[in-house]
Amino acid sequence: MEKKLLSVRTVVAVGIGAAIMFVLMRFVAIPSGVPNTNLNLSSAIVVFFGAVFGPVAGLLIAFIGHALTDLTWGGVWWSWVIADAIFGLLAGIFWTRYGIEEGKFGVKSAIFFNIVQIAANLIAWVGVAPTLDILIYQEPADKVYIQGLTAAGLNSLVVLILGTILAVGYSRTRTRAGSLKAE
Repeated sequence: MEKKLLSVRTVVAVGIGAAIMFVLMRFVAIPSGVPNTNLNLSSAIVVFFGAVFGPVAGLLIAFIGHALTDLTWGGVWWSWVIADAIFGLLAGIFWTRYGIEEGKFGVKSAIFFNIVQIAANLIAWVGVAPTLDILIYQEPADKVYIQGLTAAGLNSLVVLILGTILAVGYSRTRTRAGSLKAE
C-alpha cells in the first residue's frame, strides 16, 4: 500500500486523534509535582497516530488537541502548543520505517520507534518549549527547563509503555504482505 502524507484517511485520523488527545489531556492529566506539568497519556496517542499516518498527522493532532485543551483551561500557551506540534511532526517523520501498518512492527522497530520518540521529546520539551517560554512569555529559565525536562521524561515513559503497546497491538491486526496462501 502506498503511503500518502495527506489522504482522506489521514484527515479522518487527525480528527479522531485530536479528539482523543483533547479528552486525555483535559480529563486524564495527572499532576507531576512540577508546576503546570502533568503526566499525560496523550503523548502516546500523538506518537502512535504519527507513526501510522505520518508526520503531518502527528503535527496536526498535537497542535489541534493541545490548543483545544488550552482553550478550555482559559488561554492557549502557544510555546507548548508549538512544541507539541513539533513533537508530533518529529515522531511521525520515520512512519514508513516503523512497519506498523504492514504488520511488521517487531523488536527492532520498537527500539527504533522509541529512540525516535525520546529524541523528539527531548527536542520539543527541553529545546523548543522552554526556549519559546523565555522568548514569548519572559519566563524564568530555571523554571521552564525543569518543566521541560519533566515533560520530556514523563512523555518518553508514557510512549515507551503505552505507545509501544498501541503500535504492537495495531500492527498485529494488519495482514503482512505475502502472508496469504492459496489453498
